Amino acid sequence: QVQLVESGGDLVQPGGSLRLSCATSGFSLDDYVIGWFRQAPGKEREGFSCVSGKDGSTYYADSVKGRFTISRDNAKNTVYLQMTSLKPEDTAVYYCAADTPPYPAEAMCLAAIPHYWGQGTQVTVPS
Repeated sequence: QVQLVESGGDLVQPGGSLRLSCATSGFSLDDYVIGWFRQAPGKEREGFSCVSGKDGSTYYADSVKGRFTISRDNAKNTVYLQMTSLKPEDTAVYYCAADTPPYPAEAMCLAAIPHYWGQGTQVTVPS
């Protein structure tokens, strides 16, 4: 049974940093593509950072490029999102999602509707 559990969301001041974790179970990270999505109130969901299990390729949306880093620890079956230089516009519910086979990361972030989702974790950056 595929399960994804996000953690690490918090309230953080502008310019601060935060690390989100996505603990996975029921599958091997090498066989899946994993992505971080977020949705702010009144806005569409955005796929902004994804990593493919096939070749480790990554994708970042322009909105987070240079500030966020996605990584994975196969031994812990966990995918991380390190966020730095946080801005008020980063405020959203952050979701971890997974899909198989491990197609390219960019495709997941931009076009796919993943089959598996976590419950989400709130990140708040006050203005």
